[in-house]
Amino acid sequence: MATIISGTETSKKIQAELKEEVTQLLAKGVKPCLATILVGEDEASKVYVGQKVKTCERLGIISMHNKLPVNVQEPELLNLIDRLNKDKNVHGILCQLPLPKHINADKVLLAISPDKDVDGFHLLNMGKLLSKKNMKEIEQEGMYLPCTPHGIIQLLKRSNININGAEAVIVGRSNIVGKPAALLLMAENATVTICHSNTKDIGEVCRRADILVAAIGKPKFVTADMVKDGVVVIDVGVNRLPEGLCGDVDFEAIKEKAKAITPVPGGVGPMTIAMLMVNTVKAARKLSGVK
Repeated sequence: MATIISGTETSKKIQAELKEEVTQLLAKGVKPCLATILVGEDEASKVYVGQKVKTCERLGIISMHNKLPVNVQEPELLNLIDRLNKDKNVHGILCQLPLPKHINADKVLLAISPDKDVDGFHLLNMGKLLSKKNMKEIEQEGMYLPCTPHGIIQLLKRSNININGAEAVIVGRSNIVGKPAALLLMAENATVTICHSNTKDIGEVCRRADILVAAIGKPKFVTADMVKDGVVVIDVGVNRLPEGLCGDVDFEAIKEKAKAITPVPGGVGPMTIAMLMVNTVKAARKLSGVK
């Protein structure tokens, strides 16, 4: 029976550390501020942004929420981002995805100042991540890491899962999770394989994994026969079924074989928000010049 890796509990510990750091910044006259942008009425996006706003309030971070109608035109959104880029009181900017189809998401993400890109999606920040060989170099750069992949690394490390030398398999090659997760796992000296829709015999590849990261967006895609005994499973997926939420792995079946596994909900999700707060506090220090 697998040990359950609780993102909820790990996130609480990180937030407690951050709250102390925010208190120290406030004492020095620095008020960390995160500006969020929500376009339209997507229910999932409203929930996600609401969680981020509440977490900011809990930690003492100023939350500046900007809500725009679904029919907002791209120039208006870009003008808002430009104003936030120039606002010295704003340290981090997050534009919630997905955006309506008439708006070019890549153009919007590129418009956010790299210094305020607390999602870690800007091409400059992604390029910096790609250029670094190991975690020591990444930490020295002080860059903003993509929140979900960074949350995965923190979950593994804080759960005393050995990454160094492990064979890691990632199911999914998105720019948000799969690719940056591969880079961070390699920075921690794992041997990494990425699987995708054209991977031949994906089950055989997955069975090699000491650490399996599922981020493909298909409910219960990874089944028990696709993993080996003693695997560590990180389930990034959040899928809504009539019976409730589930991840990208068959949790009930795989937990009988795995050494450790994250649940859905309560696994990676809370860590994504925690890492967003980490980046926001880092941005406040960086932009204010406070060490």
